[in-house]
Amino acid sequence: MAGYLFRRLWQSLLVLFGISIIIFAILHLSGDPTLLLLPPEATQEDIDNFRKIMGFDDPLFIRWPPWEYLDPPWRFLTDTQYGRFFAGVVRGDFGNSLRHQQPAVGLVLERMPATVELTVAAMLLAVVVAVPVGIVSAVRRNSVLDHTGMVLALLGQSMPVYWLGIMFILLFAVRLNLLPAFGSGNWQHLVLPGITLGAFSMARIARLTRSSMLEVLGQEYVRTARAKGVSEIRVVLKHTLKNAAIPIITVIGLDLGTLLGGAVITETIFAWPGVGRLAVQAIANRDYPVVQAAVFMLASIFILINYLVDVLYTYVDPRVAYK
Repeated sequence: MAGYLFRRLWQSLLVLFGISIIIFAILHLSGDPTLLLLPPEATQEDIDNFRKIMGFDDPLFIRWPPWEYLDPPWRFLTDTQYGRFFAGVVRGDFGNSLRHQQPAVGLVLERMPATVELTVAAMLLAVVVAVPVGIVSAVRRNSVLDHTGMVLALLGQSMPVYWLGIMFILLFAVRLNLLPAFGSGNWQHLVLPGITLGAFSMARIARLTRSSMLEVLGQEYVRTARAKGVSEIRVVLKHTLKNAAIPIITVIGLDLGTLLGGAVITETIFAWPGVGRLAVQAIANRDYPVVQAAVFMLASIFILINYLVDVLYTYVDPRVAYK
């Protein structure tokens, strides 16, 4: 198992390297932020000096001719914008925010607890609601409960996040005045954005739980347990749910990482002070260091979650063995 975990770790590092290239390339397609950061009365000399100080006049990936990097080869890390970015990533330094003049990592870490809080609340809500709904739908197949649960799950996967969030605000905040519509604070501020963010995952987990349970319920060992007089609750929870748990755990792990990185719309709608809202503001300001730090850290957490899910497989199902 140690060999497998080492290979997965190495693959994760390669993925992070590829992500760093994609993040850097896509962000720089929007253009030079110099004119956005300088006042309108700035002269051409001011613009040229600012671009030189910030390194915006250096090539993005490679200086021509490329054989200049042969002596010494590490000139790539200082002569190109991506080289400096990559060297900073290795050190955990994404530079200073162009707008706030503070370390970009510090700004992201300052907002990360709010994003984690929202993501965990949304996922807990999704699991607590979806798994029982999926179990009941599978056990009571083709019943009214089954049809009702699957219709709600289909609606949950069909409604766009931005539309659902706005409807919740209009109903529970504006009309009924029951819950706050924006900001963070107590648990009441977490209800609407948590439900909005977790609705899609809730629907998908419910449908997957149902299908996985139906597949296992037809196995011979389940029929044997029932024939021996084992109680229905024990058959469902111990013999069926445990053996149907691997695809459910996979989706939960993937959705947890997706929610963590995909909370941008929800955080924007509810003015939630998380990393997603910070990234949107940084994109509008062309604040490259903050956007790069936010996306890279969220991608790292997503990869780490998938790595932990692979490890968790062996504890859920002893038949899974890595070599």
